[in-house]
Amino acid sequence: MPTTQLDRIDQNIVDALSKDGRLSVSSLAKQVGLSKTPVQARLRRLEKEGFIRGYTAIIDRERMGEGHIAFVQVTLSDTRSVALAEFNKAIMEIPEIDQCHMIAANFDYLLKVRTRDISSYRRILGERISTLPHVSHTSTFVAMETVKDR
Repeated sequence: MPTTQLDRIDQNIVDALSKDGRLSVSSLAKQVGLSKTPVQARLRRLEKEGFIRGYTAIIDRERMGEGHIAFVQVTLSDTRSVALAEFNKAIMEIPEIDQCHMIAANFDYLLKVRTRDISSYRRILGERISTLPHVSHTSTFVAMETVKDR
């Protein structure tokens, strides 16, 4: 929960950085209509309060050999807090899992998995994902094309 509300300038700073995380403070200041010092102070506050969690490069995963994307529905055999915590901890150890979301549906988790190809995915599914704590069963959906990847 945010500790403060974002005003229009804070929102403009966040919007600008979400489009280009490498903006200099000078460029950012020009875009939002402030001088560098107040923009720097606002950036520090936005980072401290968790509105800005970090800065990252957008990597071309296809060129890095991770172009195969599969979405995996995971159903657990046990959904008590201890079981969920065990699953959540174990999921962090699999680098091919790009995202993991607990879902309110007829399954428990949705994973986004990136691999080199379908055979690499099959190996990760069989040797890593299916052996995670409390996994009852999985269903895989392979992405044919990425239309939007924010």
